[in-house]
Amino acid sequence: MEMVDAAALALDLAAGGVAGVTITWADNNGIPRSRTVPVASLPQVAQRGVGVSTLFAVFDTHDNITYAYEGLSTPAGDVRLVPDLRGFTRLSGQPALAWAPGRLVSVDGSPWAYDPRSVLEAQVQAAAAEGLQIKAGYEMEFVLTAGDADVGDIAQPQPAYRAPAYSPHALLAVDEFIGDLLTDLAANGVPVNQLHAEYGPAQVELSIVASDPITAADRQLLTRQTIHAAARTHGLRACFAPLFTAADVGNGWHVHTSVWRDGRNLLASSGAPTDRPSPEGAGWLGGLLRDLRALAAITAPSVPSLARLRPGYFSSAYQFWGVENREAPLRYVVGSELLGADHANVELKVSDASANPYLAMGALIAAGLAGLHDGVDPGEPIQADPGGWSERDRAARGVVRLPTTPAEQEEALTANKRLTAVLGDQLLGAFLAVRRSDAAWAADRSLDDIVAAHRWRY
Repeated sequence: MEMVDAAALALDLAAGGVAGVTITWADNNGIPRSRTVPVASLPQVAQRGVGVSTLFAVFDTHDNITYAYEGLSTPAGDVRLVPDLRGFTRLSGQPALAWAPGRLVSVDGSPWAYDPRSVLEAQVQAAAAEGLQIKAGYEMEFVLTAGDADVGDIAQPQPAYRAPAYSPHALLAVDEFIGDLLTDLAANGVPVNQLHAEYGPAQVELSIVASDPITAADRQLLTRQTIHAAARTHGLRACFAPLFTAADVGNGWHVHTSVWRDGRNLLASSGAPTDRPSPEGAGWLGGLLRDLRALAAITAPSVPSLARLRPGYFSSAYQFWGVENREAPLRYVVGSELLGADHANVELKVSDASANPYLAMGALIAAGLAGLHDGVDPGEPIQADPGGWSERDRAARGVVRLPTTPAEQEEALTANKRLTAVLGDQLLGAFLAVRRSDAAWAADRSLDDIVAAHRWRY
């Protein structure tokens, strides 16, 4: 493991005018939480961490603390937030600050059962023990608004531009923001595949180059920080929530994964005319499909997430897979002579900003590894939108609806022992308590009010 000299780093930062380091983790709602420490204290903080309440594991989306989970049922308790300086970066858009991802450990330095980063690290290690390496990358959608257009969460913010989807002149109104954002991301060490105006009003999509899963999850948090800072500089505001309004298309944060052994991509096609992965790659895909209902409870867990997953919105409402089918929750992206066989990957579309990136990626890897190990057959791909089929036709192809209520989500997750084992009893207990708190908060509110209250949480 590469070590970073925190003392030398602190001196270098201070000489460069950096005043503080923001250490960030994500809670069980996908919301980034942080502590900022003076640069001079970085050597001590890198070794001992900084104090954080245990109750962050039972914060719900609305910053309510639920004491419903017995393991965290009192305000007493403390853990340490320790930066991983291998993910350290100076923030180009915030020159007085630097940034690092953090992990939560017990006060004696031992692992803490509720730390989400450790969940992902364990699954990466499990893959390595099988001689496998995982590559992962994010597509992140967000909506840009005029920063001063709304007063509070309930007022309707105004889109930053109005123009045809995907057109080159759509982003002219925010041209300076786009230029600064790309510059800042490059300076912050986030390699970008591409950026474009998406389908929704003032919606932008940005895709990040694939990397190892831990780096991918870290970069997801760092990219959020970078976008927010660049937007603020230009008088804009970025909405990452699953829904910007109840009526429009939502923001998905799609996860692309591939699985490798000895430098070979197991998701590469087995050859024409099948357009499906090799047998081992098919097992990975089959594992994701088998566990998709439970997986979605982790990768798209919020109440607005459920409302986003509607038929006909390219957001995936049913459990199936397809080859380059953008309505499919699992889209198999094939390689080609132009792109190369190693381009092949699987896109999980049932994923958004309300997911903790470490828990979501850890659960995804666990489902894929189990499917590969068990040789799960994903069956034949579906190249249509089953939302337009009759119930009889869907039943004939084994296509079922993904959970549509918090209760269905919880039932799907708790019934899946593969994924509950990944979280462990304690983290699972806290996660479910938070989901129940969110559901109770939303129970008597309109969808419009629910969407508005989530709009700026991420």
